[in-house]
Amino acid sequence: MTIFNACRLFLTAAITLSASMSFAQVGSSDPAVPAGTSGVSSQWLPSRTADGAYDRIPDKERARKPVPWQYLREDDILWKKRVWREINTLEKQNIAFRYVGDEHTGGGMFIEILIDAIKKGKIVAYSSFDDRFTTVLTKEQLMEQTAGKTDTVWLTDPITGEEIMKLKTTDFKPEDITKYRIKEDWIFDRNVGQMIVRIAGIAPVKDIYDDNGAFRGSQAMFWLYYPEIRPLLANYEVVNPGNDMFRPTWDEFFESRMFSARITKVSNPYGTINGGYGENFMEKFGNNSMEALYEGKRAAEEIFNKEHDMWVY
Repeated sequence: MTIFNACRLFLTAAITLSASMSFAQVGSSDPAVPAGTSGVSSQWLPSRTADGAYDRIPDKERARKPVPWQYLREDDILWKKRVWREINTLEKQNIAFRYVGDEHTGGGMFIEILIDAIKKGKIVAYSSFDDRFTTVLTKEQLMEQTAGKTDTVWLTDPITGEEIMKLKTTDFKPEDITKYRIKEDWIFDRNVGQMIVRIAGIAPVKDIYDDNGAFRGSQAMFWLYYPEIRPLLANYEVVNPGNDMFRPTWDEFFESRMFSARITKVSNPYGTINGGYGENFMEKFGNNSMEALYEGKRAAEEIFNKEHDMWVY
């Protein structure tokens, strides 16, 4: 055996021994080994080992912050329009809202991140019928929507044929949140000469089913004031179907407009904020009608044309 081969075998054995010792230390069941951060979902369990092929900066050391907003001066605003949109999480582009979560996305769905933050007092939730943020949602009201409900149902005994009363428990399912409503302002700032969009509020929408499992409709759970929850959203990553290495935060996700949404209402003299007919396309034409989709598309084109007209004239 040559000296070169002997040195190579020695180095190989040393590296293998060092790697095995490191793996034994990390993967041991010693209580001193950190168990990782807890997720926002009670069903999600953190990994007790370094799950990855490279050294990753701990999330708590990243010091993430929201994307800075450009300062807006009232005297520079030439035009403004308030718009309500609806995000359908069943669409392919919005699959991130239904991702079950992993080590770096919070360990739960987007709705579970919001509910966990509300329960821990990190953010404030407002009434589901209040997109003007005037009535704070109490903890009891939140628990009524997220905790399991127990109802009494009458069933027929297959043997005796008698009516029997039984208790039926319905658990909260994050996957039932299939939509999100957002309220935003489109503003033309003459100082920068472009249209600027600012999200003002966001509300998860829950699908409601009857005892037979038939769909009965949708209802907003609560409203959140978006500028207040941006620091929270900056601490959670969004799954990237194309590249696991580059994941935006939820704040970057919304600011970069990576979601797909349709306009359901714009500010108008018939019901500017409080609802009503006129330009509320969902109430006028129906939630899923083609007329509502056409009207929403027309409103989006008007906003686009407004920016173009500001430049031309």
